Amino acid sequence: MTQKNNTFKNKKSFSFQNQKKKRKNIRISKLRLKEKILQIKRVTKVVKGGKKMTFRAVVAVGDLRRKIGLGVGRADDIAKAIEKAILNAKKHMINAPLTKQRSIPHFISSSFGASKIMMRPAALGTGVIAGGAMRPVLELAGVKNALAKQFGSKNILNNAKASIQAFKSLNRTVSLAQSQSKTRAKFYKKIMKEFKEFKNAGQNLKYQRKK
Repeated sequence: MTQKNNTFKNKKSFSFQNQKKKRKNIRISKLRLKEKILQIKRVTKVVKGGKKMTFRAVVAVGDLRRKIGLGVGRADDIAKAIEKAILNAKKHMINAPLTKQRSIPHFISSSFGASKIMMRPAALGTGVIAGGAMRPVLELAGVKNALAKQFGSKNILNNAKASIQAFKSLNRTVSLAQSQSKTRAKFYKKIMKEFKEFKNAGQNLKYQRKK
């Protein structure tokens, strides 16, 4: 019984050590981060004594090398609200999967609340063609070639959150395939060509049915 208990404990400790090794935490102290204030808004709250005035700051933080975070801070003073927002953004940092060309691996659309966004990969030298809150978020993440557009609501916070959700839902295997070797990049190109042909064929069928 004692031997069985010991083996069970050893197995438990081994599995726990493996779990610890798998986790990769982002060390904020080693990163050279840049901040961009997206919005500073005055907010009023109705209290028993009357109205209470506070400020809300929306800040995006990134290192221009695939790490991006978004934070919201509220305080009586603007400076304190910005500080809170920066700390909040640093707590919620994510890794954005990018290709060799500093672009997005594939087309993606995302939504948050009433705002909808679309992001599309682009060739070298295109630049970041985007507007509103999406542009600073893409630039801070390290994207240099991409096409993006906003639909629906023009709310700054919602559009910024939608763009971060899009980064989270991007397929990471595709970006790795492009950056690891030339053979995998060729394979990825073939798949994309087949996908485009299939998509065009479906669109042609729809057009013929309408006629």
